[in-house]
Amino acid sequence: MTEIAPRPNPVKDFLKLVAFEHSVFALPFAYLSTLTVMRLEDAFSWWVLLLVTVAMVAARTLAMAANRIIDRQIDAQNPRTAQRELVTGKVSLKTAYIGCAVSLVVLLVAAGLLNWLCLALSPLAVAPLIIYPYAKRFTNYPHAVLGLAQMVAPVGAWLAVTGSFEGSGPAIVLGAAVGLWIGGFDLIYACQDVEVDREIGVHSTPARWGVKAALHASSVTHAVAWLLFAWFGALTGYGLVYWIGLAIVAAALVYEHTIVKPNDLSKVGRAFFTANGFVALALFIAALVDLLLR
Repeated sequence: MTEIAPRPNPVKDFLKLVAFEHSVFALPFAYLSTLTVMRLEDAFSWWVLLLVTVAMVAARTLAMAANRIIDRQIDAQNPRTAQRELVTGKVSLKTAYIGCAVSLVVLLVAAGLLNWLCLALSPLAVAPLIIYPYAKRFTNYPHAVLGLAQMVAPVGAWLAVTGSFEGSGPAIVLGAAVGLWIGGFDLIYACQDVEVDREIGVHSTPARWGVKAALHASSVTHAVAWLLFAWFGALTGYGLVYWIGLAIVAAALVYEHTIVKPNDLSKVGRAFFTANGFVALALFIAALVDLLLR
């Protein structure tokens, strides 16, 4: 009996292309910013929370799809990424472009429904997301560009509630913390491609300065990020539960940097996906419980 091949599912394949489930890294900090300013302003709104969610997911999907499109030729030369959907043809270039366009429209609509400032600033939020994949072609520090792109989320979430930059200092501190946190673990992630990057001419901090230097830079970056998370908590009046959560985050970051060594990168996946997903969720849950208790 002839086995019938499963029918292709463009939507499912596209969501796999953009690693849709990894939104967990960004959403908790957008929620942290949103719920914090809602408490400070006494302005809780499910509608705003929904629109922030839609805007965040759309922005991340746009960024990932654009990244895959722009990097498809580089991905084809790297054994680790050669099976990505655009390289193998499982997702067509047309589908990826359509996904980008739909994500951009959804982002603009959500930003417009939030307030005029979010809509006006949305091109500035999109720009670093598109620039990031090009950064590895001209700078040894593309991780800094990624950090800048991710910094936008907490600031944008804050502005979604207030519609003004007035009093947005805590959001900027939180955004800087998130940017450094993500930039720091991108330094770790890039270590696994050092040899290939050098061979094909892709720029990164590990490729330029070596794995050991990149891991040291990541440790320093994460230490500064943790201090900024603490500063954010102090600025916004968080209580004991938040600080317990921050202590747990410190332990998770130490664990992350303990299991990845210059001569053993076998646990990069565990550090990148497990530890960092835990960091995002742990701090958000601690903050949420702190808010609910008060």
